[in-house]
Amino acid sequence: MAYDRADWHYGGDYPDDLPEENGGTHIGFFLAWAIHNDLVGDFHLEESEESVKKVKSREITGREFLFKECDEKLWEEDLSDEGNSFASDYYVNDTYFSDYISVVPDELSSMYYLEDSWDNYDRVAEKISNSYLKWKNS
Repeated sequence: MAYDRADWHYGGDYPDDLPEENGGTHIGFFLAWAIHNDLVGDFHLEESEESVKKVKSREITGREFLFKECDEKLWEEDLSDEGNSFASDYYVNDTYFSDYISVVPDELSSMYYLEDSWDNYDRVAEKISNSYLKWKNS
């Protein structure tokens, strides 16, 4: 099952002035958070070990990982069992999108304009981590 795919976002009302990669920024932030919290799937630990290390050391972003190693898609195989349990509750139920949008500055006309940067990742990751702790304790 695909949780999300960049190509689901860069059609329709997607801003014409943005590259398609921006449709995967929010997915990449979640994926980077999973990598940083050791919730990435065994597939990537075996097949994408170097790229996982690069995300952990912030040499590449989660979006770069998404496009290089995941064919622009976030699938069940990309996450560990615990990562999937959390994602099936948090990501699928749009709580993640609410958290993501809450860090998008008001002056941006679309969530897709949020820059794929580690500073923005840190803001989103804090929201994900808070939701993850609530989820773990429920």
